[in-house]
Amino acid sequence: MALMDSVASPLLPPTDTAPLLPPADKAHLPPPAARAPTPGHRALDRLDPLASVRRRFQRWWQERLPFCDSLLLTQRNVYILPTGAGWMLALTLLVLLIASINFQLNLGYLLTFLLAGSAVVGMHVCHANLRGITLQLQAPEPHFLGSSMAFKVQLSSARRSPRHGIALSVHGAGGAGPQWVWTDVPAQGQARVQLAFKPARRGLQRLPTLTAETRFPLGSFRVWTYWRPAAQVLVYPAPEVPAPPLPPSAPLADGSGSAVAQGSGEFDGVRAYRRGDPLKLVVWKKAAKSLASGSGDLLSRDAPQIRRHELWLDLAQAALPDPEARIARLTAWVLQADRMGLNYGLRLPGGQIAPGAGAAHRRRCLEALALC
Repeated sequence: MALMDSVASPLLPPTDTAPLLPPADKAHLPPPAARAPTPGHRALDRLDPLASVRRRFQRWWQERLPFCDSLLLTQRNVYILPTGAGWMLALTLLVLLIASINFQLNLGYLLTFLLAGSAVVGMHVCHANLRGITLQLQAPEPHFLGSSMAFKVQLSSARRSPRHGIALSVHGAGGAGPQWVWTDVPAQGQARVQLAFKPARRGLQRLPTLTAETRFPLGSFRVWTYWRPAAQVLVYPAPEVPAPPLPPSAPLADGSGSAVAQGSGEFDGVRAYRRGDPLKLVVWKKAAKSLASGSGDLLSRDAPQIRRHELWLDLAQAALPDPEARIARLTAWVLQADRMGLNYGLRLPGGQIAPGAGAAHRRRCLEALALC
């Protein structure tokens, strides 16, 4: 089976790919069309009185569409109307028919009915070009607020002939208009397209309504459908830029926690490597000799000034008046502590996450910040 890829925007940086289960109290979010009108919409209403009516009609229409992550296009959910070029063709055929009747032109009748027959055949071909395609959403990955969020849609066709000129876009994207992504679906094959949208806030967000359309083969008819994906995507808070220094850590009496070197950074000696030692403390020259001799023992630099510290990232330590700014600072601290390989914990008003390290711990902290 053939496979084709079309990309609408550059790929975003990879994130953790573990599946996310939405909390029960946030599983149902209002669709984008049901939210309060923005100042841009209110300004548009003043310029165009019909804009509010059209928006209400679109909201009512979208509420009738079911949520699903896989949609089979049939005659019940595929719509067709003439385009501007199609109306112009109809007017041209009407003028040709009147002229042929008036002047009794046999060749005029032939041209008129030939063009009309071609338009009717094109209408059926255009409708069949979209009907029968299966749209399937691939699970989106979490992203940070402020960047475009990309997700992939797979188009599958069981027909023995290819389908040409299929376009997808985010419905109601605004700005300069929808950004269409065009692709061809091979016979009995699949094609993947990548769409993107920019979420307005952090937290668990529902994907926007999508539009699929085609105008193949003549461009005189537009066949389209609407699709409301059921999937939700987690939007992490945007980290503060530039990242502030980490808060001070507290020393532990039992020796657990993160190793923090005090003083000038000079080391008195070496010791056997212990699990969790930073790679910068490994004596690589002696490690190479050990590996060459076959022993494989690793040595780490040791110093009496090294003490074990516990790093807690607390919302109260952000010291900023805006709650969103404090969450952005904690996000920057989580990313910074993860890059440094430190063990860190997170304290939020709704609870806390015990100190830890690694990609899974970073993901847990970012999820908690996104949903707090």
